[in-house]
Amino acid sequence: MSTTNQDTTLDRDRDVTDLPPSAKLVYKVLEYEGAMTQDEIATESRLCPRTVRYALATLEDDGFVTSRVNLRDARQSVYRLVDRE
Repeated sequence: MSTTNQDTTLDRDRDVTDLPPSAKLVYKVLEYEGAMTQDEIATESRLCPRTVRYALATLEDDGFVTSRVNLRDARQSVYRLVDRE
């Protein structure tokens, strides 16, 4: 039985439902806006930086998000969703 793109999206969303509310919000912000820095996520989500840090750590530990050094400012990282297909 082959898996369709829609089935993969549904499985991914089910996994997200087990996360804390702040992690869900950060996940959705990254899903809609694309790759962002922690400061950009905090501004867009209106969460405090500490909460965003916690949410990103949770998402990264669970394999939903990956980070890379920001080429414009090496002191920051850029976070993006992991392609889970």
